[in-house]
Amino acid sequence: MPARLFSLSSALHHQNPLVRPRLHTPRTASLTCPAQGLPRAGAPAPPSLPRRGGPVAKRPIPHVKRVLVVASGKGGVGKSTVAVNLAFALAMRAGERRLRVGLLDLDIFGPSIPKLMGLDRADEPHLTPAGALVPLTNHGIPCMSMGFLLPKSTPAPGSSASAGSSADTPVVWRGLMVQKAVQQLLFDVDWRLGARTDASASGSESGSGTGTGLDVLVVDMPPGTGDVPLTLGQLVAVDGAVIVSTPQDVALADVRKGIAMFRKVGVPITGLLLNQSYFLCPSCDVRHDLFGSSDLFHATARQLGVPVLGELPLAPEVSGSGDAGAPYALLGGAGGGGGARWREGLEEVAERVWGSLG
Repeated sequence: MPARLFSLSSALHHQNPLVRPRLHTPRTASLTCPAQGLPRAGAPAPPSLPRRGGPVAKRPIPHVKRVLVVASGKGGVGKSTVAVNLAFALAMRAGERRLRVGLLDLDIFGPSIPKLMGLDRADEPHLTPAGALVPLTNHGIPCMSMGFLLPKSTPAPGSSASAGSSADTPVVWRGLMVQKAVQQLLFDVDWRLGARTDASASGSESGSGTGTGLDVLVVDMPPGTGDVPLTLGQLVAVDGAVIVSTPQDVALADVRKGIAMFRKVGVPITGLLLNQSYFLCPSCDVRHDLFGSSDLFHATARQLGVPVLGELPLAPEVSGSGDAGAPYALLGGAGGGGGARWREGLEEVAERVWGSLG
């Protein structure tokens, strides 16, 4: 099995920051995936970052039918938690057949998907004979994250990271390295491997057989309008973007900037989602607007001409399940109060999102 030699301190080539091996003669053509630095006969050239003044050439992600971005203008609004649980809500929605959903973490500097998916201590992803990354799968959802590719470190004193985890390993890269890493995560992953099929049994692991790819790839973005969302918007044909915010004015100000950026690069906005909208008292079942009224959020959505997908309450059990690596959407009918309201709201959001994508 090909191996990577990843180092945070060595001089890395800008064209291959993930240090994937260059295999000039793939042994299994059926498992190849268009990838930077992986030449093979008859393969289309990988996309290049647009030059200043040059045309923007967008293309689909291999073996993915629809790409859904989950983004936010600022950090700390629960975007990653929403992204993970939305992926499960889409996969479990009622329909003629179960959707094949994958999860891609593009937060290069602060990946959260490994922890939220219970994969923070997993081994490094394998490579196909063609050099494509094989997604890691848990709870039936295949995932890829920069966090899977970082070397394991010894937790710092006082850190909550577990031994054998990469949670304390920093990524200290400049812009060009980040752009190339994003390219590789977008186009060098074979999403046919680990994709759940209708015949897959329920459980924490779905197997690693070769499937037909994904119906939806949910992409967890870093907050803000930096290199990563710009690179994605320039290179990938995105089908929709869910923008997550909280009720505060400062969060909504950054939402405006994020929507303006996505519109500039031609990414359609599926809608706005208000997270941590209110707290439902477990004793009296009364709604408390801890971070202010949602009126400004709805006014902002109207001004921007963007649909409101829904409001989710602040529920401690949701964050607790994420810390345990078991997304709350998996709990089904368990629990009540704010958690139940959160789950019901997320299911409604998933239906609206799928209606937009489908």
